[in-house]
Amino acid sequence: MEVKTSLLDNMIGVGDMVLLEPLSEDSFLDNLKKRFDHSEIYTYIGSVVISMNPYRSLPIYTPEKVEEYRNRNFYELSPHIYALADEAYRSLRDQDKDQCILITGESGAGKTEASKLVMSYVAAVCGKGHEVNKVKEQLLQSNPVLEAFGNAKTVRNDNSSRFGKYMDIEFDFKGDPLGGVISNYLLEKSRVVKQPRGERNFHVFYQLLSGASDDTLRKLKLDRDFSKYNYLSLDSAAVNGLDDAANFRTVRNAMQIVGFMEDEVQSVLELVAAVLKLGNIEFKPESRCNGTDESRVKDKNDLKEMCELLGIEQSVLERAFSYRTVEAKMEKVSTTLNVAQAYYARDALAKNLYSRLFSWLVTRINESIQAQTKARHKVMGVLDIYGFEIFEDNSFEQFIINYCNEKLQQIFIELTLREEQEEYVREGIEWTNIEYFNNAIICDLIENNQNGILAMLDEECLRPGTVTDETFLDKLNTICADHQHFESRLNKNSKFLNDHSLPHNCFRIQHYAGKVLYRVEGFVDKNNDLLYRDLSQAMYKANHSLIKQLFPEGNPAKVNLKRPPTAGFQFRASVGTLMRNLQTKNPNYIRCIKPNDKKASHIFTDSLVCHQVRYLGLMENVRVRRAGYAFRQPYEPCLERYKMLCKRTWPHWKGPARDGVEVLMADLQIPAEEIAYGRSKIFIRNPRTLFFLEEKRKQCLQDLATLIQKIYRGWKCRTHFLLMKKSQIVVAAWYRRYAQQKKYRNIKSATTVVQSYTRGWQARKLLRELKYQKRCEEAVTTIAAFWHGTQARLELRRLKQEARNKHAVTVIWAYWQGTKARRELRQLKEEARNKHAVSVIWAGWQGTKARRELRRLKEEARRKHAVALIWAYWQGLKVRREYRKFFRANAGKKIYDFTIQRIIQKYFLGLKSNMPSMSPIDKKWPARPYSFLDGVHTELRKIFHHWRCKKYRDQFTEEKKAVYEEKLEASEIFKGKKALYPSSVSQPFKGDYLEISKNPKYQKLNSAVDEKVLLADVVNKINRANGKGTPRIFLLTKKNFVLADQKTGQVKASIPLPDVTSVSVSTQKDGFFALKLKEGSASAVKGDFLLSSEHLIEIITKLHRIGATAADREKLKVDISDEFLVQFKQDKVCVKFIQSSPKNGNSVSCKRKNNRLLEVSVPTSP
Repeated sequence: MEVKTSLLDNMIGVGDMVLLEPLSEDSFLDNLKKRFDHSEIYTYIGSVVISMNPYRSLPIYTPEKVEEYRNRNFYELSPHIYALADEAYRSLRDQDKDQCILITGESGAGKTEASKLVMSYVAAVCGKGHEVNKVKEQLLQSNPVLEAFGNAKTVRNDNSSRFGKYMDIEFDFKGDPLGGVISNYLLEKSRVVKQPRGERNFHVFYQLLSGASDDTLRKLKLDRDFSKYNYLSLDSAAVNGLDDAANFRTVRNAMQIVGFMEDEVQSVLELVAAVLKLGNIEFKPESRCNGTDESRVKDKNDLKEMCELLGIEQSVLERAFSYRTVEAKMEKVSTTLNVAQAYYARDALAKNLYSRLFSWLVTRINESIQAQTKARHKVMGVLDIYGFEIFEDNSFEQFIINYCNEKLQQIFIELTLREEQEEYVREGIEWTNIEYFNNAIICDLIENNQNGILAMLDEECLRPGTVTDETFLDKLNTICADHQHFESRLNKNSKFLNDHSLPHNCFRIQHYAGKVLYRVEGFVDKNNDLLYRDLSQAMYKANHSLIKQLFPEGNPAKVNLKRPPTAGFQFRASVGTLMRNLQTKNPNYIRCIKPNDKKASHIFTDSLVCHQVRYLGLMENVRVRRAGYAFRQPYEPCLERYKMLCKRTWPHWKGPARDGVEVLMADLQIPAEEIAYGRSKIFIRNPRTLFFLEEKRKQCLQDLATLIQKIYRGWKCRTHFLLMKKSQIVVAAWYRRYAQQKKYRNIKSATTVVQSYTRGWQARKLLRELKYQKRCEEAVTTIAAFWHGTQARLELRRLKQEARNKHAVTVIWAYWQGTKARRELRQLKEEARNKHAVSVIWAGWQGTKARRELRRLKEEARRKHAVALIWAYWQGLKVRREYRKFFRANAGKKIYDFTIQRIIQKYFLGLKSNMPSMSPIDKKWPARPYSFLDGVHTELRKIFHHWRCKKYRDQFTEEKKAVYEEKLEASEIFKGKKALYPSSVSQPFKGDYLEISKNPKYQKLNSAVDEKVLLADVVNKINRANGKGTPRIFLLTKKNFVLADQKTGQVKASIPLPDVTSVSVSTQKDGFFALKLKEGSASAVKGDFLLSSEHLIEIITKLHRIGATAADREKLKVDISDEFLVQFKQDKVCVKFIQSSPKNGNSVSCKRKNNRLLEVSVPTSP
């Protein structure tokens, strides 16, 4: 059974400040301190949650806690941020009310963590599913990206948000998240160029230098040493408990999850590196001939590296740092910048570059996380914005922040009162006007269009002439002198003339949270926020894709001579939009408080908390809440909680709950003016009445507990007695059984012992008799054995003696036989040696004879050879003498030429009879007979091959020749680059696959095309939204290509071929190709075309051939890559080809992964 608890049960201090009694600032702080000391960091003020930063991890955010607070009443459990998040989510889901959660507090109070907890709770309790989980993951992963670029380490907080963030999370009718939209307010861009002592620049700079790989840093031209960059403070570069390298990997992963492309991430990192390089640029003065000073860059190395990163010409940016061009109507005036102005221009560029990059990041994240459907959505807004700031030195930033908090306080009071009034009307209780301080007069002092401080600041910035902070203060002293919330020492009101706490260059405003002193120095410059037009134009000339988007005003074709809106005007407009947005939603408030300045747990600084309680207006909030009825509760829980206080309602009330509560209150004699009965709730005016009820309930519970204990103890004693009685009977029965069993076992044991003794005596007697008989038998056997042994030994000795005698005779005979054998052996060996000597002598003699005969024969052969040779020479000489008269002197050369001619003639005749076939692909050729014909043989082979190729070509018609030329061109484009090409070689190029001129179905379409159709085919036009294809008729002529509807034949698009700049295809076996159109042309309004066709090779070959033959346009470029970009209207989408296993056949599929990625899956070949 589930045990229901209440806000009032086991309460440490008071869980709801509305019930605090007595109500004072001291009691308020004591209650907060008491709860903080017991790790109760959440406290309510009605429906407002006060959150104290514990500076440590608490076990109150587990999944079990999420389930505990899920679908529970707001006051049902102890105060928790999950209770507010659940109330807001259920109101949005079940009552269709748009919600907003406003999180305020000073830096270090835990605003960012509170917003994360709200988003994580909503993500945990909403629906599940692949798409839903993807949206939730993208919404949650947007936080690390924004924190890296928008948060920094300050003296108050190691992860301080330096911008205001408002996120609208959009839900469908089931309560599942669909997407979100993020708005950012007033990024503290001055931190980019200068940080207070003990603070750091934005996290991303340190994360990039610590976590990026060496290769990445080398590409960005950066070094890991923080000391090499002027924009990075060194005294707080390393923060305990902050791992910049790990956080960098987290940010890269989060950007990938959110949907950033790899080239976009690289572009962002290049801009961050450029900001660091920009801070290292230093200037030196240089005197001109006219006596003026001009700035020059000291060391151009950092300037060069920055220009290489952004793709800017170094001379253009260097000139922009030295000169400023002022345009007025038709005139241009160029002035030089001194060193101070150059440093101002450098810092202004760095601040604008980083600020615009941050705004682009927010816009890019919104593109990824925004809801895809156009239907109406339910919205929950989460506002994480700076709290009221009062420093020793307050400037323009604090003035703007405090103005925003004044507006939030105003809407807080209005919405709180409206919520109170609506509840009173809903419950049918009379509404009484509540007196409270209305800070509209302070908001009017700041934002009034005529006499407001912001309006006068804008007027002063736009006024011609000398404009300084002092002239602005003089105007304030003149116009706002009589305002009761404005104080200045120089105004007409004489009561501040001797106020030494108010310096001459300051003014003071009495805000709802207290008086704040503002130093007027820097107001005009910070409000102007000027960036010289020369720098904007220099940035626009960059080749970097992202820079052009960040500086559109630098476009020379769109020069706007109007001054850009001031920072104050922009912030006032954005705050007005925010207020109108919040007015349309049901508000939920989280007030964050920092317990100490040391970032330490268990320390509660009373003065610091008191200061925050004042400027957050928490006491005012309690008073507004208590001005009517301090406590309200539905009738059913109220009756369930207090029914034991009346005998008529205890233990069960049968009837309506309201009647039971009325009977209960009447029985307790509660005054009628202290309570009011609504339609579904009871309202209690004073907390003392509620505490009276709680005290009575506590006493009654003690009495009931005593009664329950008495009844329980009686029941327990009776039960114990009956149990003991029953146990005694059982024990006695078991004991008697045990005694009888033991007696039987003893008798049985005695009988067994007597029997065993008797049997043992009989057995021993029999054993003795048997042993005696056995010993007698063994004695006889032993005697016989000894006798037989003696006889055997005597016989053995006799036999051994005989054997020894026989052995001696045998040994003597053997010795004698051996002696005879050795004598005969020596005699035989002597005879053998004599015979061998005779054989050796005979063999030597025979060899000598043979060698003599051989020498004689050789000499005789040499004499015969010499005679034959002399005879041959003699015969030759005789023939030459006889025939000499018949020959001329050059007869040898003639004979040589004749011989060569005969050899060549024989070679050619042989070649003629062995000629190969006339086929150009026949590679056979006869072998050469002589090596000196090697060159001729090769040349003849080439000549013959060219001749038969010409003969083969002469057989072609013009049409067939064009087909082969197209095939050759296709080979040059695709061979070895596109996996689809080999399968297309054997397929002829038909061109007109639809027979458009003959088919009556396409008669209307054929008449709409004036020129000859070179190719007609059906292609699929790929839809960017879902990756599915739509059939279209593709017609190609010499001047245009046309896409028409397949069913109706209606022309959907007609694109001139000069507008087609390139074609992109993959390397795989798919038919996808992208026709990219020239930027700025009329055809490129809707973007490029992504098509798919079975005849891709033929289509692209014909397009390329037409471009190559046309003299008035460039040759069509064909890009072959597995990843390319396609322009769809204003967005670029990456088309990525991957190989996949053939699960669902061998068809190619295209799916949309996110707004920037289409993935084409190509099945691998088996």
